[in-house]
Order: sequence, then C-alpha cells, then structure tokens
Amino acid sequence: MAVFVLDKRQQPLMPCSEKKARLLLSRGRAVVARLVPFTIRLKDRVGGAVQPVRIKLDPGSKTTGLALVRETEAIDPETGNTTRRAAVLWLGELTHRGQQISEALTARRQMRRRRRSANLRHREPRFHNRTKPVGWLAPSLRHRVETTQNWVKRLRDLAPVTAISLELVRFDMQQMQNPEISGVEYQRGTLAGYEVREYLLEKWQRQCVYCGAKNVPLQIEHIQPRASGGSNRISNLALACASCNQKKGSQPIAEFLNKKPEVLRRIQAQAKKPLRDAAAVNSTRWALFNALNAIGIPVETGSGGLTQFNRSRLNIPKTHALDAACVGKIDTLTGWQCPILAIKATGRGLYQRAQLDCFGFPRSHRTRRKRIYGFQTGDRVIARVLKGKNAGVHIGRVAIRATGRFNLQTAERLIQSISHRCCTVIQRADGYSYTHQKTLLRR
Repeated sequence: MAVFVLDKRQQPLMPCSEKKARLLLSRGRAVVARLVPFTIRLKDRVGGAVQPVRIKLDPGSKTTGLALVRETEAIDPETGNTTRRAAVLWLGELTHRGQQISEALTARRQMRRRRRSANLRHREPRFHNRTKPVGWLAPSLRHRVETTQNWVKRLRDLAPVTAISLELVRFDMQQMQNPEISGVEYQRGTLAGYEVREYLLEKWQRQCVYCGAKNVPLQIEHIQPRASGGSNRISNLALACASCNQKKGSQPIAEFLNKKPEVLRRIQAQAKKPLRDAAAVNSTRWALFNALNAIGIPVETGSGGLTQFNRSRLNIPKTHALDAACVGKIDTLTGWQCPILAIKATGRGLYQRAQLDCFGFPRSHRTRRKRIYGFQTGDRVIARVLKGKNAGVHIGRVAIRATGRFNLQTAERLIQSISHRCCTVIQRADGYSYTHQKTLLRR
C-alpha cells in the first residue's frame, strides 16, 4: 500500500512506496505525521510535481468501498481511441454504524415514552406542528452520507485528488432506454435501482429458498402459483433451484412445505420485507452526490452494471474496495493486490451521563471526565507490559476506566486490565477503528 506524503507546509504530494518512506525516515528527511492511514511529512521540500489522482466510491448501506487510483490516458495509434489506465494507490472499506444509531434512537424513544407515562400527568402529543424540511434524512441515513463525505475530504488532505467517481445506481435503466437523457429530465425520471433478478439474488442471499442450495443455477419462482391467482409482484417472487422448482410445480406453498413449518414461516416473513440495503442506498444516493459536488471537484457517476462488467472483464475478486476501484470508465487496472484498510465508525462517545435500566430509569452514572490519566476511549496506544499473563507489546484501541486499568482491543483479541502506566498514545481518537486485511489474489 502506498504511503501518503505531505510537504513542509502540510500540502499533499504524490504517495510513495513503503521502501522510499523508510529511507526518508531513516535519513531524517521526513517525520511520521499520522499512523493510520500512514502518512509522512517531508522536512526539506515545499511543493512538487503531482499527477492526476481520483477517488472512487462504491456506496453501500453497511460498508462503503474506497479506492484511490492514479489515472493516465493514452491514445491508441491504430484505432485513435483514448485508453484510460488506472493504478491503485490505496484501498479502504468504511463500515458504517447506521444500525447502531437506529437502535439507540429507538431505545431512547421507548424510554422517554415510559418515563412520560409512568405515574405522570397525561400530555397531549405535539407532533402536529412539526414538519420535516425538504431533503430530510433519518439520522442513520445521514450518518452514511456524512462519514463518506468526511473520508473524501480526509483523502483530499492526504493526496492531490483531482476527481471523484461514484457508483450512483445499481443498474441505470433510464440510460439503457434513452442513451441521450441528461440534465433535469434525468433527475425527474424513475430509476429502478435494482433489476428484478439482481434484486431477488440480494434479497434471498443467492440461495434456494426451499433447500438452501448455494452456487447452483437459480430460477425465479412464484410463491403463490400463477395457476392459483398469484401475481408477478416482487413480493410474490423468490429463487429456487431447478429440482425444488419442479417438485413444487403449481402447488400452494403451504401444501408444498406442510412438513417444514419453520421454512414456511421464514419464507412468508421474508417475502413481505423489502430489501433494506437497497432502500438505504437509494434514499441516500442523491444526497451523497450533492454533498460530493459541494466539495468543488468534478464528480463522475457510473452504474453498478458497469462496475460488475469492469470487474468481470479484468478478472478481479469481489470486495467492497475492489468494486470501488472498478467504478466508472476504465480499460486497465493495476496494483489492486495491495492490502485493504478496514475502517469502522465507532463514534466519539455518549452524551448520556447516566446508564439506564431496561425501563429507562438511571441505575448508575458515568464519569464526567472524558480523559483519564491523559487517555480517552478510542485512542490508539502501544502497551508495553513487563510481567503477568499479558506480558508483551500490544497495539490497539483503548477503552478507559476511572480506576486507571484500561481494556485494549488489538487486531487479535481483547486484553483487559492494563495499567495506564504501560500505555503510550500513538494516535488520538478520531471516531474510527482501523485494521488491515489482505486482498484475495484470485476469484
């Protein structure tokens, strides 16, 4: 993975290799500016030549793929066509915490309702005079937009980014029907988002709903048979292998699964639920597009169909980060075998001063001090333990305690009760935790 480089005035330069970064640090020409993502700052240079660097994004409801690539364009002398070549500099996968935010707000709402109604006077609801502004997003959805925008700005501070590529929709049905559509006409149209088959593959986890078979050809199956009045609505469609589809035939599902009541209940419940991941992405795609446009650099959009075509054509494994690297128009992609930085949004702590019981009443109080002995939860530290069962050198994310005995989450395990005297801060908390993972070399 490339190392980010800043000049003497904190301005981004072209990333360098790990070997060159070690030489600059050993010769005293650079210092470490940030540990994760690893960044060095030169002590004897101001400015320099840079090349076009593009940020590529593959937004998801739970994980967003990030890729930083260096682009070059060349003209084929035989055909005269322009070839866009991309070399991967850095890969990352940003895990959102939208589900945690949604669950926390639900718990807070229930606790408030309990406190209002328990032995208290009745209060009329006040929601009739509350209106939501245009473009309002739920906090769990707004979090996805803001964290992605935040990381785009961070990467702009670390590399000379000149453009952004964003996967806007899964399959661009409008562009397929009318290739010349553009502008306001495009924005006012109806985007299907997911093709029916791809939607069903995502909804039913790419397996037969009856026997659970995976990695086999799947057929679209009507839960309520057409012969019995079943419709073609998406809620009446499922996926089945050829054997199960043939066995079921035109039988009602209750009759076909009369000896498997658990499977019947699962299918009936799942059929009524929409694909939440697709709904979340579709709800935030234009908000993310507008937020990236506000940064002030060109934003290129592409469809998921194009991303999948690029990945299959270039024989690249499927990960969120590599999907991001394949977004947009590219002809060749090199350097994608580098490690992936897994980024997990952890937040910056809680505002609640009291810990609540299951009924919403306080049972204990948290300390008002955010730092204990100079440490705060989320700091990345190195702990040198000299003796005991945890003896050794450990690096990870610390969780503080008022007693001075901290917990340390490393990449391998959770180490409990480490004294603050053994810990040294190497990077302050920034609301994220980091781990490195290797890229698959083949499909």
